[in-house]
Amino acid sequence: MATRTQARESIIGLLYAYDLGNDEIAKYSDILLEDKKIRNKQKDFAMNIFNGTMENLEKIDQEIASHLDERGLEGIGSIEKSILRLAVYEILFSTLDKPIIINEAIELSKRLGADNAPKFINGVLDKVNR
Repeated sequence: MATRTQARESIIGLLYAYDLGNDEIAKYSDILLEDKKIRNKQKDFAMNIFNGTMENLEKIDQEIASHLDERGLEGIGSIEKSILRLAVYEILFSTLDKPIIINEAIELSKRLGADNAPKFINGVLDKVNR
C-alpha cells in the first residue's frame, strides 16, 4: 500500500510534467498513479490534492511569487516549483498541520530537488505559513 509521501511524490511528477508544457497531463493521472501502485484512499488523496492544486494554480503561483526576489517563478527549477505548488496548496486549502506539510516538502526536495532546494523550499514555505 502506498503512503501519502509516495502519493505526493507522484503528484509532483504530474505537476512537473505540466510545468514542462504537458497541458494534458491530467488525462494520464490515473495511469501514472496505477503505475506507482497508488490506489484506494491514497489515490483519492492524490487526486484531491492534484485537482485542487490545478484549480487554484493562479492563486498558488501568486502566493509563491510574492515571497520571491525579482527572478520570480521563472527563476525556479521545475521540480522545486512543483514541490512548492503542492505544499502551498496544502498550506492554504487543507486542514493538515502546517509543520507536517512543510517537513514533507523539505524531505521531498532532498530526494528530488537540487542541492540547495531544501533550504530554499523551507524559506519560502515558512513565509507562506506566516
